[in-house]
Amino acid sequence: MKFVVIGGVAGGPSFATRLRRLNEEHEIVIYERGENISYASCALPYYLGGVIEDLDSLIERTPEILKVKNNIDVFTKHEVQTIDPENKQLVVKDLATGETTATNYDKLIISAGARPTLPPIKGAAEAENGFVLRSVTDAAEIKTYLDEHDPNSVLVLGAGVMGLELAENFKHRGMDVTLVDQLPQVAFPYDEEIADLIYAKLLENDLHVHLNTRVEEIRQAGQEVLLSDGTRLNPELILFATGVAPNNEVAKTAGIELSEDGQIIVNDQLETNVADIYAIGDIIKTTSVVTGLATSSMLSSAANRQGHMLADMVNGTPMRYRGYIGAGVAKIFDYTASYAGMTEHALKAAGITNYKSVFVTPFDHAYFYPGATRLNLKIIFDADSGKILGGQAVGEQGVDKRMGELSVAITGNLTVFDLPDLELPYSPPYSTTRDPLNIAGYVAINQMTNVVETIKAEDIPAEDLASAFFLDIREPNKSPSGSIEATKNIPMNELRDRINEIPKDRKVYITFRKGLNTYTSARILAGFGIPAILIEE
Repeated sequence: MKFVVIGGVAGGPSFATRLRRLNEEHEIVIYERGENISYASCALPYYLGGVIEDLDSLIERTPEILKVKNNIDVFTKHEVQTIDPENKQLVVKDLATGETTATNYDKLIISAGARPTLPPIKGAAEAENGFVLRSVTDAAEIKTYLDEHDPNSVLVLGAGVMGLELAENFKHRGMDVTLVDQLPQVAFPYDEEIADLIYAKLLENDLHVHLNTRVEEIRQAGQEVLLSDGTRLNPELILFATGVAPNNEVAKTAGIELSEDGQIIVNDQLETNVADIYAIGDIIKTTSVVTGLATSSMLSSAANRQGHMLADMVNGTPMRYRGYIGAGVAKIFDYTASYAGMTEHALKAAGITNYKSVFVTPFDHAYFYPGATRLNLKIIFDADSGKILGGQAVGEQGVDKRMGELSVAITGNLTVFDLPDLELPYSPPYSTTRDPLNIAGYVAINQMTNVVETIKAEDIPAEDLASAFFLDIREPNKSPSGSIEATKNIPMNELRDRINEIPKDRKVYITFRKGLNTYTSARILAGFGIPAILIEE
């Protein structure tokens, strides 16, 4: 049987090599329109920053290795242009020679990935100093430009995770870095609590950040950039990190069903609607493990796992792809940001509003062991069942560990009631006696069992905004936080002595503040017969 794979970066080679380990009889062919296969695309920003010096080290396999070790035929710079599913034939173009040939398949796997998109900005296509970063070839071209022109300034368009990684690495090179994004926050789709901390870290490292800002026009072949806030920039290098689009052109020729945003729809066998054609990786629309709704799975880790699983399935192993959780991590200077599952942004986009969240800031390890820092941790859960929907964290240590553990909890369909029961390794250099996930569970259970009432700032009734008492429990040396103006500031440690300053004939809200002190304050007030409501933001 002949298996043909379209795309040779992540999922495609994973499928092909796994299938070969399972079966020596199949003919396996990979067509890749780029120059390289099986490379670590997520590491490319670190090559540009000089952290990784050898570009070849990022290429995990070559066509020669796959042929010798796995008996897999790989054709780079070959583009599959059309699929004829009725006759199971492909038209393939050799991009080096321009020659086209026809070939057949028994089963076809589309792992064509996605490509960077240029925003609709006047002059963007004419920017001679403008680049996108997706492939090894892109990285090599940018590195050549850096070596030949030695630019001192760079403009990164897009402050998502890729844009932030690029910004950090250009800063590592000693460049003056400007970030521009039309959204009101960095690091989308992280939620505001996490994004605000990341934003502060960018400013701390002397990056220039323009949010809620569009690029109106790029002039002089990229030497002048006009922003919507009136700023004029003269960048010596421009990086477009503004999003990607699925490489679905060849799928359209086969009549394969696509989602509204152009991704291939697959079932739990990773099958398309066309017989004997499968799809994996960035190009597919699969199912969210968290919500059961359609979702993209645009991470190389997901593509690799899908490829491995698909090889088992087509080889006869009875199994199914359960769907996509979404778990990512990023280095942002000395911070690590990570997530697992759904963010509030994603839930709202999916029309899901019946959820609660907690935000805690415990130490990442025992406070008495040197180097302890705060771990900023957010957990989102179903308001009725407590089912864990997602989580995010940012901090200096132990961030990815907690999100990895939370991803396992989501896979196991756990609720916040299970989090205190998680038996996680403890030693002073690595954790606290009650791990941050345990602590988040305690706080969430308090919400679920109405030990303390919470409300989102936007849900506070208008009459309460006019007449209620808003208590700020911050210490005198701390800056205000949250969007609600306080009626009075009484530090938590003074509450018992100043309890008579808090009215019992008005509703009492405790204004938003990170950490456990707001909860502790609410319990102090409750002990004096004053029910207080915590404001979430």
